[in-house]
Order: sequence, then structure tokens, then C-alpha cells
Amino acid sequence: MNNITVVSVNISEEKGVIKKPVDKIVLNDKGVENDAHAGDWHRQVSLLAKESIDKFEEVLGRKLEFGEFAENITTEGITLYTMKPGDLLKIADVELEVTQIGKKCHGEGCAIFSQVGKCVMPKEGIFAKVLKTGTIKPGDEISYITKE
Repeated sequence: MNNITVVSVNISEEKGVIKKPVDKIVLNDKGVENDAHAGDWHRQVSLLAKESIDKFEEVLGRKLEFGEFAENITTEGITLYTMKPGDLLKIADVELEVTQIGKKCHGEGCAIFSQVGKCVMPKEGIFAKVLKTGTIKPGDEISYITKE
């Protein structure tokens, strides 16, 4: 099996805007510290595969930056959207439980949709809640555990 890694970690302090890459993210029991989507709910952390971004770059005909689809964690080496709710991701000290695959697109009301013209998150992004807190940074390896 090929290596599954974190290629970027991203934060935004407002909902519906592009997230900016940072050196590391700290995850607490509400999600990503200082991120607008943190809270006591099932979509605390968003993940998107670099492979999905690459595919979208071809469609759009331009380079996309990590965080442009408002994902907290950009991964490489795994097809995220084939996971199932209940599956686990272990990254450094952090443990995440997959809670949702994809989401409803907000269309014109979303800054990402307005700037990019389309969004990949509704079909290929996944969401998770924090089971074990810690810090994640680019280069961290990801372990994927399917729900029994």
C-alpha cells in the first residue's frame, strides 16, 4: 500500500471562504482550533484529497491552491470519498472518525463557488469529528482503519 500523507493543513476564521495553509493545526474536542467550522457537531474537520484537486485543475484549466475548497486537511495517497461513516483516520496523535461523505453545495451563496465556479467538496470531500486531540502538520502519515 502506498503512503498516505497530509500535504497541507488549512484554516479560515470565517465560514464559506477559502482556507489558508498554515504550518500546523491543533485539534481539540470541537475541531480545528481557530477555524470557523469548529464546534459541537459532526462536521468539525473537512478533508479533501490532492488527487481530487488535481482532477479539478484539469477541468478548470488553472492551478488551485490547497485550502481553496475550504478543506482543513489536504491528503495524498487515498481516495477519501470511498470511505464510510465510522471509518477512522489516525494522523500523528490525532484520531478522527469519518461522519459524512460530501455535502450540499451552497452554489452562488458560497465564496468558494463564486471564485472557483464549481466545487468538488459536495462529491469528494469528507467530514470527520475529533476522537483524540493533537497537532497535525504537512508530512504526517495517515493510517486508515475501516469500521468493523
